[in-house]
Amino acid sequence: MKLQFNPNLDFQAEAVASIAGIFKGQETCQTNFTVSSLHKEDGTLFEGQEQNDLGIGNRLRLIDEELTRNVREIQLQNGLRPANKTLDAKSLHFSIEMETGTGKTYVYLRTILELNKQYGFTKFIIVVPSVAIKEGVHKSIEITADHFKTLYDNVRFDYFIYDSQKLGQVRNFATSDAIQIMVINIDAFRKSFDDPEKEAKANIIHRYHDRMGGERPIEFIRQTNPIVIIDEPQSVDNTTKSKEAIRSLNPLCTLRYSATHIEKYEMMYRLDSVDAYEKKLVKQIEVASLQVHGGHNRAYLRLLKVDNKGGFSATVELDELRGGTVHRIKTRVFPGEDLYQLSGERDVYQGYVIDEINTRKGGEFINFTSRPEILQLGEAIGEGDDDQFKRLQIRKTIEEHLLKEKRLRPLGIKVLSLFFIDRVANYRDFDDHGQPLKGKYAVAFEEEYAKLIRRPEFNELFEGVDLETAVEGVHDGYFAVDKRKTKTGESFEAYKDSRGEGKTVADESAYQLIMRDKEKLLSFDSKLKFIFSHSALREGWDNPNVFQICTLNETASTLKKRQEIGRGLRLAVNQDGERIHGFDVNTLTVMANESYDDFARQLQIEIEQDEKIRFGVVEEHLFAGVVVSIDGEKPELLGMDKSKEIWSYLLDHKYIDEKGRVQDDLRRALKSDHVDLPEFAQAQQEQIKQILRKVAGKLNVNDASKRTRIELNKEVFLSEEFKELWDRIKYKTTFRVEFDPEKLRNTCADEIRKNMPPIARASARYTKGQLQIDRGGVQSKEAGGVSVLSYDESFELPDIVTFLQDATNLTRRTIVEILIRCNRFSEFKRNPQKFIEYVTEIIRRQMRLFIVDGIKYRRIGNDHYYAQELLENEELLGYLERNTLPSSKGVYNHVVYDSDVEKDFAAAMELSEDVKLYAKLPGWFQIDTPLGSYNPDWAVLVQVDGHDRLYFVVETKGSVFTDTLRQTEQAKIECGREHFKALETNVDFKVTNDFRSIEIMTAKENTNE
Repeated sequence: MKLQFNPNLDFQAEAVASIAGIFKGQETCQTNFTVSSLHKEDGTLFEGQEQNDLGIGNRLRLIDEELTRNVREIQLQNGLRPANKTLDAKSLHFSIEMETGTGKTYVYLRTILELNKQYGFTKFIIVVPSVAIKEGVHKSIEITADHFKTLYDNVRFDYFIYDSQKLGQVRNFATSDAIQIMVINIDAFRKSFDDPEKEAKANIIHRYHDRMGGERPIEFIRQTNPIVIIDEPQSVDNTTKSKEAIRSLNPLCTLRYSATHIEKYEMMYRLDSVDAYEKKLVKQIEVASLQVHGGHNRAYLRLLKVDNKGGFSATVELDELRGGTVHRIKTRVFPGEDLYQLSGERDVYQGYVIDEINTRKGGEFINFTSRPEILQLGEAIGEGDDDQFKRLQIRKTIEEHLLKEKRLRPLGIKVLSLFFIDRVANYRDFDDHGQPLKGKYAVAFEEEYAKLIRRPEFNELFEGVDLETAVEGVHDGYFAVDKRKTKTGESFEAYKDSRGEGKTVADESAYQLIMRDKEKLLSFDSKLKFIFSHSALREGWDNPNVFQICTLNETASTLKKRQEIGRGLRLAVNQDGERIHGFDVNTLTVMANESYDDFARQLQIEIEQDEKIRFGVVEEHLFAGVVVSIDGEKPELLGMDKSKEIWSYLLDHKYIDEKGRVQDDLRRALKSDHVDLPEFAQAQQEQIKQILRKVAGKLNVNDASKRTRIELNKEVFLSEEFKELWDRIKYKTTFRVEFDPEKLRNTCADEIRKNMPPIARASARYTKGQLQIDRGGVQSKEAGGVSVLSYDESFELPDIVTFLQDATNLTRRTIVEILIRCNRFSEFKRNPQKFIEYVTEIIRRQMRLFIVDGIKYRRIGNDHYYAQELLENEELLGYLERNTLPSSKGVYNHVVYDSDVEKDFAAAMELSEDVKLYAKLPGWFQIDTPLGSYNPDWAVLVQVDGHDRLYFVVETKGSVFTDTLRQTEQAKIECGREHFKALETNVDFKVTNDFRSIEIMTAKENTNE
């Protein structure tokens, strides 16, 4: 198997453009040349590169004001708070937030190549927190290399993992003129020295070395002025030493990529967990809650926390009798506290009086005056048989796995399950002679697996398989390895409880399969399906086909819920390596030992803490990125001042309070779709309401107990009416795009001539420096003011025709004609990069319009169509009271909806006397367009006065106004309209956000109005 990558995902392109745009106006480099030396023929360097004593480095030519302007424009476009101060060379620190599973590594690797393509930057360092992530990043570069070379004209790039024993790679990094990508662990360069006597304690990268000509390896890196990318910065530069280490690289700029930033710099792009779920870019989460009910017959007590601030205290969980019913509560207790009183005088708590609260790290506990128990942090008493409970968790995880495997294997999708454990010995241990032993979890797994695979419902999964040996190879563990000694003193390697930073020969097989051979693990050829891990897989590893996660803890979990579920959020892939979309396939089941509500509540708390998302809070800058107009060179945005006015208006109307918290009045107004907004914002009300709906909502986590299988409504499916409807929409088409090349040339030239902004020359930043000479060396510091001057920069003009040809796929003749006719080509010499950027944007925008205007669809005969029987084979799942609506007129007994608009539309169709039947069109019902596949929402049969039948295909959108839809989205809808027109089966295609518009239209047609 080879994983496939989609280069056309909008959100990834936006993330890449958000960083590339920072340097807008930097001179263009020549990317299509071949060099035999580091210099051009005249002895000068190529653009975007700078030579120093030790090698070739990146060069930045923009002045502070230009950088700041670029950054603020991008932030406003992305709906982020704009920079409040002018940026300079010391403050080029940028944050990019992307939810786990949305392709963060792919994005920053593509950003590297885009920065090289646009600006000629060649030196990049990826800093990671651990061996696991280092291996994962290296693997990502390896498996995407061919993909990126296809996208970037077979560009050459070298990549390597820093190894202190291979310092020649560092020298090559500094001196090579090709793109260089170094992946390095923060621990490899965190230990520096400022005293020659302490040099031996420093990392090798900081030591003077003969193989480096007597220089320190770090100096070769520093001189290249690299662009530093930090993967998971919350675990990398989270200490003073780490920050010093990053600064020691002398970065041109620092880009930090994470889903959970702790320290946020200038935020350039944000795809948070809420965005990812709403856009279906990750799996949806369901919680399979496993709890013991009716087990309040013993004194239950769990120690959750100890504290010595302001006196010793502890937080415990216990059972309280209230109103005749026992409830499990959390409460804070102090020495001398009587749990009998706290429990509502339940007799089982007699004698549980708190004696000592020990807060010493690693030994936290409480004990009691009249009871022998000593309760350690995270432990519980009176909970029942813990081993039996863990066995139940294992059993249900296996059962969920087999049910999903039964459904997804025919789609070519391999199902994986992940168990997190807190003690390695519970899965695999060793006796005194060094012989491996199965731990209690391994024993429980094998016994439960052997029982479940014999159930008749799973027979099809094990045809031709010897059930007696079926368990062999289906489960394994990935753990760190340590040295132990037998009773006779012989050394052997055994698994240990740790972060799993290293590996040795003993765990090489599991390490290779789980950490490096991701494609093999995804293949049906590999038997491994269940993975047991300690905290080693907390970060740096995930797999798109993890569908179940179960945490088996004897004590309090050290894993946050976001870390836990993050291992399984990526969208699944099939045996061809293709990403599969849709929640009907992509559902992650979390086996929890708490209620669904508690899990959801804690997950939201973690998201608020990790991502600083303020659920239910409207912030002043929230509307700054609202699009006012898309005329001209770039969209006109509402801006900060108008955004603040809207915020004040919402406050005056009691929609929010003084802190921006959403009030019930706003939620009710959004529900009824009647929100008062200022007069100047009426044209943008749909965009604003969409933003407010997101803020007023909460994270959607589904309850596994309410998951239901959607059944076929055979009365509708087998009816003649539905057959007639399906026969009208089922046919496939092909398309061609017809347009007048001459008209395109003239239109693009006119647009450039009239609407392209003036191209300004580059500017220079003038400063004075004062030298200070002492025994410490020669240092300089800025003295006096700073002035900005215009200057005629000497540079080699790039091949603009080739560049525009690659960017637009137009012929060279067309490009040349556009440049000649626009009468502004003389401005190209002032600032080539800015000229190219503006021209590219204008041509692309006009091409999109021409594609839609000139597309022609043609039906492919009578033999190419979507068979009605495919609906019968479709297996749908939904969640009662969450995203399903009972249906009597639909093809299925429930409608699975994706938004409130779809829900309201379906409900209206159920109530309408005119609607005979309808179908929510499945994801495989796709129409080909030049911009990607398009899947319309509904097929509807309306019958008026009992005899006139009207057939509709309907697209439901929150807004029907084209200026609130993305250009690509609107273009696909127009292509869909042309497709159904080409079928010539009398099917009307409509875009609406309200079923009443269909009713009104039906009434008009019936009365010939």
